[in-house]
Amino acid sequence: MSDNDIIGSAPTVPVERILVDHDATKRLGNWTSAGIFEIKARAAQVVVDLRSPDIPDSVEVRLDMQRSMVKLLVPEDATIDQWGLDWEGRGKVKDSQAPTGPTSRVIRLVGASRNSEVRVRRGGLAIVAAMVSRDYIDDVRRAHKEGRLPTVDDPTRDPYGKVS
Repeated sequence: MSDNDIIGSAPTVPVERILVDHDATKRLGNWTSAGIFEIKARAAQVVVDLRSPDIPDSVEVRLDMQRSMVKLLVPEDATIDQWGLDWEGRGKVKDSQAPTGPTSRVIRLVGASRNSEVRVRRGGLAIVAAMVSRDYIDDVRRAHKEGRLPTVDDPTRDPYGKVS
């Protein structure tokens, strides 16, 4: 019997877990539709793309960081809520392009950060951050062979160029 079989229980939200220890990892493009992200990083660099239209409008990022950097690629009008993030030692959330108007997505940061930082990249900076990766080069090559457009740099783009 699963949790969803219990009468009156709500369906569970998909969770993506990323564990990085003394390494670097990137999750780019349309890689998930989860609403909760658990990132545990120790002396690591993590890049997580949250721009995909498959990701819900309300996202929770659970952080457990020690001497690490997490870079979030987000839509231009996303709000970053860092109220639930506990800081120990140095560190901060660097978000120089925070939106001033209405927002489409709320990204809630919770957990603990020890001598670490979270960098938020939007718009053109998010595109450049995604393009400076091996994933992007591989996507461009596959797209060329398949006669479509790459989507790692802009996950909202229709790969076949159809305008809706």
